[in-house]
Order: sequence, then C-alpha cells, then structure tokens
Amino acid sequence: MHLAHSPCPNDTFIYHAWTSGLIDGAPATRLTFADIDVTNTACARGEFDVAKVSYAALPYLGDEWRLLPAGGALGRGCGPLVLTGGGTEVGDLAGKRVAVPSDRSTAFMLFNLWLRDLGSPEVAWEVVPFDQIMPAVQGGRFDAGLVIHEARFTYREYGLESLVDLGEWWEGSTGCPIPLGAIVAKSHLDTDAVTDAIRASLDHAWAHPEASRAYVAEHAQEMSEAVCRMHIDLYVNEFSRDLGSEGRMAVERLLGGAAELGLVPKLRIAVP
Repeated sequence: MHLAHSPCPNDTFIYHAWTSGLIDGAPATRLTFADIDVTNTACARGEFDVAKVSYAALPYLGDEWRLLPAGGALGRGCGPLVLTGGGTEVGDLAGKRVAVPSDRSTAFMLFNLWLRDLGSPEVAWEVVPFDQIMPAVQGGRFDAGLVIHEARFTYREYGLESLVDLGEWWEGSTGCPIPLGAIVAKSHLDTDAVTDAIRASLDHAWAHPEASRAYVAEHAQEMSEAVCRMHIDLYVNEFSRDLGSEGRMAVERLLGGAAELGLVPKLRIAVP
C-alpha cells in the first residue's frame, strides 16, 4: 500500500508506528514523503493509495477516493497566518504581492474567504514552497506571506509580523474548528482496515511518545526539539483520531461555503 504524507512532525508522529511495522495486522506500506502541495495534485491524477491532502483539495477528487475519519489535522488555534515585514495594515493589501504555499490548500481557501469578507481586494499571489515563504518576505521579494505549520512559532525570528490569524478569523466567524489536512484512500481498498491502522499507530504514539522521537527529529526540517513538540501538541488532537460530528460539520461548512462562492467545485466525496 503506497502511503504519502509530509515529513512534518505531526505526520511522522502519527504514522511512525504503522510505517515502522509496529502495528500487528496492519497493511504493509511503502512510504513517500511529500509536501501537501505535491500530494494535492498527485492524488487528483490518481497517484498513491493513501495520502495526506489538504481539505481544500477534496472537491477536485472523484469517487475513486474516500475521506477517512482519522489521521488528519483539524483543530483550534492552529490556523494559517498572513505575515508581513511590518507597517502594513489590513486595508493596504490591494495590489500587494503575496506568497502562498499552495493554491489548493485550506490556507489559501481561508485566505480567499477572508479577502471576500474584506471586499475582495485584488492581490498578486504566487505559490512558493512553504519553508521558503518567510525568507522571501523577509528579503522583500513579497509584501506578505501566507504561512502554515511551525511558521506560527518561528516567524518572529525572521523579523516578521502577523497581519491576521486566519484561524482566529474563521473560528470567530463560524465557531467551528479549522479543517486543515485530510486523509484519503482509494475506494477499492479496505478503508476500515486503513482507518484501524491509523488509529492504532496514533494510540501507540500517544502511549509511547519516546518511540518516535528520533524518527520525528530526523525528518523535521531544521526544527528544534521544542518546536517539534509544540507542532505535535497543536496539530495532533482528538480530531486526529476521529472527526466526530463537530469535525464533520466544520468540513461541510468550509467546503460548502467555498463552493457556494465559486471558489471550488461542489464536494463529491462523502464526509464520514
């Protein structure tokens, strides 16, 4: 079974036990590390068997895929930020150059929903690998950057300021948690067995946090141990084990609202 997820600490923490053969009876895996911008488009082409994608990419996937209720990233206080070098007000965004990590990411979807809320100022955006966004804003290549992951812990080291926390904006506007990363599997697979393997791997990680420490650190991208721990604590939570009714409502609210505004196609995949 070909599994693809990012090398970020939350993913390596969750999937370490499964991909390392520590879960009895779990399907055998072949792992590819890939940033979410890669998996978003690769899954749309039918690549991989199980993959971590952005929730914003789900409307572009057909019925050959199923959304799984475990293993993803959804929560509160974990939203993307819009960063600047300082001196920029929200009303100054028109005409600005903005670096974004993906045009099929929840971050980009939230950014566009927020811009609509502001009256739709036109900005010039460009997709940039997420780990290059802060240096690019710091160096003046872009006026602002849309950042995700551990950047919310480290952006001050680059002398940058947060113009808006899109997570706070979303939660304040809707009361819902933020759907960030989803796990999808090919519909011909035994998706119950895949879900069971993910949950068993997560349970193992929670019960034995030291077991994956070296593995997580090995694949973290120049991240300190403290930042790795904050990253895991923020993005791995009860929604990682099961979406539940609150998680399902958040997904339907985000993707349904975006479809109504014409930002994405209507969702064809059922939310479990």
